[in-house]
Amino acid sequence: MRVVPKIFASAILVFAALTQSAVGQEWARKMFSTTHHDFGTVARGAKSEFRFQFKNLYKEDIHVASIRSSCGCTTPKILTNTLKTHDTGEILAVFNTQAFLGSRTAVLTLVIDKPYYAEVQLNIKGYIRGDVVLNPGGVQFGALDQGEIKEKTINLEYAGRNDWQIVDVRTANPHLQAELNETRRGGGRVGYQLKVRLAEDAPTGYLQDQLVVVTNDRNLSRFPIPVEGKVESAVSVSPSPLFVGVVQPGQEVTKKLVVRAKKPFRVLSVTCDDDCFQYQGNASLEEAKALHLIPITFKADEVGKFSGTIHIETDLGEGIIPDVAASAEVVDTVQ
Repeated sequence: MRVVPKIFASAILVFAALTQSAVGQEWARKMFSTTHHDFGTVARGAKSEFRFQFKNLYKEDIHVASIRSSCGCTTPKILTNTLKTHDTGEILAVFNTQAFLGSRTAVLTLVIDKPYYAEVQLNIKGYIRGDVVLNPGGVQFGALDQGEIKEKTINLEYAGRNDWQIVDVRTANPHLQAELNETRRGGGRVGYQLKVRLAEDAPTGYLQDQLVVVTNDRNLSRFPIPVEGKVESAVSVSPSPLFVGVVQPGQEVTKKLVVRAKKPFRVLSVTCDDDCFQYQGNASLEEAKALHLIPITFKADEVGKFSGTIHIETDLGEGIIPDVAASAEVVDTVQ
């Protein structure tokens, strides 16, 4: 019988435990699309947030027990703590630009207790300028109707050189417009007022973008301003898509589209690119109302699957109502 020295045996156990622990953490790290984020250079008071996204790749439910930060410069928040198979979740990291300045780093330690214990480290870094202050810290449009023009104002204050200057405000979003006005200069302080406008042709959905302020500062020439909002459709259509159902040859089925708006409107025309879906006309649609029921008739002439696109035009303007996809299936039960 071979005897292993106690010291050597202990080393083996420690190495095995560390190896097992490293492997045990890997299943949890695989759920995250990224575990690092760099905020770059941001102004003091700027709203700086990042969402770490993760997805449950396994059969068992995942439960996030807690999260902690190594630095007060970053505040983490668990937005989703329980994930079933294929569910996605988010961890919100808030960079505290009001209370901290300079180069900052933080390690967020996420603790998972189910189905197995694991820890995942999320890394944050960024540089918070002390000489540039934003008030408020970002452009918040909130919720607005499609076609509505909205404008927000931000004040920028700089402390340092009298010759400091903003030379440009850039954005890759064609629906955002920025107007810059200088409000003060002297005594080592420079002030600007930035008006940001969201155009009326902005598409529906969540707006998460940014403006990039470009200055004549050689060392830190640019910094971002976050822009957020939600453009809601002025008109809703349901059901969309429209499924007529499974019918037999010779059948004629009529379904109604419910079109609702926040203000009264008239329906000018209803067309479809496939003749099997037809609108027979309805005099009541010519009246200005906030809600219209539009009958769509499908006639089953032959066996097969049918699809088309329904276009609704109103006096609210072209493109306000999205096209509705329609479909139906005709089957011969005798076969």
